[in-house]
Amino acid sequence: MFRHLMVLRHVSRRTISSTARRQSGNKVPEWQRTFQEDNGLPVHLKGGAKDAILYRLTMGLTLLGTGSVMYQLIGAAVPKKNN
Repeated sequence: MFRHLMVLRHVSRRTISSTARRQSGNKVPEWQRTFQEDNGLPVHLKGGAKDAILYRLTMGLTLLGTGSVMYQLIGAAVPKKNN
């Protein structure tokens, strides 16, 4: 059991202080070219299909919320008839 703890301690120390890290390139210039390109698209849709889906989802939820609020306001403004 003690040997397992020593191995675990050694492995954890090695991975925390490891100098071999994944290097990722700077993608800012690539994104700047994409968003500054004059292709007739609005900036909120230049990201591709993912942006278009998020835009449509957001607009749908906005319309649904607006409709729900209007329904509740009309329901509160019109009194119910007592029979």
